[in-house]
Amino acid sequence: MATGKLTIDLDALISNWKALDSMTACETAAVVKADGYGLGADRVARALARAGARKFFVAVAEEGVALRQALGPGPEINVFSGHMSGDTDMISDMQLVPMLNSIDQMLRHVEALPGAPFGIQLDTGMNRLGMEAAEWGAVREIAASQNPTLVMSHLACADDPEHPMNPTQLRVFHEMTAGFDAPRSLAATGGILLGEDYHFELTRPGIGLYGGMPFVDATPVAALSIPVLQVRDVEEGETVGYSNTWMAERPSRVATIAAGYADGIIRAMGAEAWVHAGDTPCKIIGRISMDLIGVDITDLGEEPDHLDLLGRHQSVDTLADAAGTIGYEILTSMGARYGRRYKG
Repeated sequence: MATGKLTIDLDALISNWKALDSMTACETAAVVKADGYGLGADRVARALARAGARKFFVAVAEEGVALRQALGPGPEINVFSGHMSGDTDMISDMQLVPMLNSIDQMLRHVEALPGAPFGIQLDTGMNRLGMEAAEWGAVREIAASQNPTLVMSHLACADDPEHPMNPTQLRVFHEMTAGFDAPRSLAATGGILLGEDYHFELTRPGIGLYGGMPFVDATPVAALSIPVLQVRDVEEGETVGYSNTWMAERPSRVATIAAGYADGIIRAMGAEAWVHAGDTPCKIIGRISMDLIGVDITDLGEEPDHLDLLGRHQSVDTLADAAGTIGYEILTSMGARYGRRYKG
């Protein structure tokens, strides 16, 4: 087999959801957008549903359709992007709950699907999605008469507990929802960790479910093992890979492994990234190319048949640091060529 093996530990995923749920006295939903953060929304959501999750969030209605087909009737599927033009049939047929982001979306929803459930998304300072205070003031009474399922907002800086934006958004959320009779939600993973003031009636963890920061106690969920295609001797002064960026400073053994940036291994991480042979770290060398990566195994003392990029020795956030990005990008970039194995 000449493709990497991506192992997804569903028991670890459930453990992370239960751990985050135990930090609150409210209901805990699950965010499974972007195909379950790259790990397969169908398998991820079914595992979480078995564990007790009854509310799920996706980015767009099309993701909601696929999720409904995976979960069947019953669990609530909420759509962050709201009710866009062209979404009406999907929302109706698949019993989706749009988080309405504007006056236009509210009008579209109540006219096209009178009586159908919906939530409201408010902008408390992130300036991304949601109604600003003036918009909300214009439709608040109309919304109240329709009994929305949820009123939510999103924290911009929850991964930094000391950031002044957190209490600012909390204050604005309180002001915008004061006296409004509907469940409220402000916290994703980072917001859960900020404490009970941010929890309200529903939390919506995402990245923490999948083993990512800022949930430092998360159990790793994804492991990636990559096969070795070839091992060669490289003499001192010889180079490896495109543009001669790595030159051997001693006689070396170099393994070529079967993955690259087409598989979501970000090219920029090459200078800082490592793989592991068991417990032994081995340096990635030269440039990461589309399908192949060079690795210095000189000190390994054996020829491995595979090397591990993700696992117990290296998390998605360690890889993200090497690439100058975040764990979200590492997970959601995982390529389609990997053979996937689900545990649990």
